[in-house]
Amino acid sequence: MRPLPPVEDLGEGVWSVPVPIPGNPLGYTLVYLLESPRGPVLVDAGWNHEDSWRALTSGLASAGASVGDVYGVVLTHFHPDHAGLAARVREASGAWIAMHRADAELVRGFARLGADGQRARQLRYAAAAGAAPAELERLAESAPLFEPPAPPDRDLSDGEPVDVPGRSLRTVWTPGHTPGHVCLQLEDADRLFTGDHLLPRITPNIGLYGFDDAGDPLGAYLSSLAKLADIPEDTRVLPAHEHRFTGAARRAAEIAEHHEAKLDELARLLDGGGATLWELSARLPWKRGWDGMEVASRRMAAAETAAHARALERRGLAVRADGDDGLPRWHPAEAAAPQAPARP
Repeated sequence: MRPLPPVEDLGEGVWSVPVPIPGNPLGYTLVYLLESPRGPVLVDAGWNHEDSWRALTSGLASAGASVGDVYGVVLTHFHPDHAGLAARVREASGAWIAMHRADAELVRGFARLGADGQRARQLRYAAAAGAAPAELERLAESAPLFEPPAPPDRDLSDGEPVDVPGRSLRTVWTPGHTPGHVCLQLEDADRLFTGDHLLPRITPNIGLYGFDDAGDPLGAYLSSLAKLADIPEDTRVLPAHEHRFTGAARRAAEIAEHHEAKLDELARLLDGGGATLWELSARLPWKRGWDGMEVASRRMAAAETAAHARALERRGLAVRADGDDGLPRWHPAEAAAPQAPARP
């Protein structure tokens, strides 16, 4: 595991507290502490693990606080490396937990679904994406299941101020990585907390897992990136991973260009015969290579392909049609296959 950076006093009542993600190549989540007269407010909380808890509590001590002092935890999104310890912080301090309402709905939905429902849904989506029977068997045995975080006490909306006494922290809804991802603009100290939305070197996963849904996560993400176009060049960007930087608008434009290039590449791979998500994903370049991926990673890659295919559909460059085997296939718009008749 990569070494943790130090706890840092960033000035103006803002601290950076690295919290490890055991066994994950990302290494750590940067949790931020905002000082307030009512006690610290945390931006994200870190992974739910004893090593992570020790790092969080010792980091708070380095900032002159204790976990019992925490007034609130505002989450950039619901993923476990951001939300995992929020419930434990709340138990120790009575702090409130806040996240955007779109992610709050997902968290409550995951809780209702349970482990068996999650597994069944993963298998259903992978089968519809074109996974082979042997792959589905491996997925049934090894699919990682999501442990939903504690439901929030407060649901946030775009533009809503966050309850940080004596400070001005504003919610900026930036969907894409998750439906309810938010950035947080600290207006009294010229800082922008970007979670996973804007990172200095890597790009977050943008996936469409239920491609029968009406959503367009990549389209939402590109629109969210455009919302940052007016952020001043010298605004200090505090992401949840890697390192701090400036030039939010410039970095947002670079990420958008990356996705536009991937959309162009996917459009070139479409042919008149149509292809499943599994087939399209196998044709795309991946860092580890499709052949080297375990089936759970292939499912995530296919979800990313699905998000790009949906964006092509919305732009009128691709059409989805079910094949004779009932599997959805994507075609270039000018060569779309006829829709298979509905089965009785």
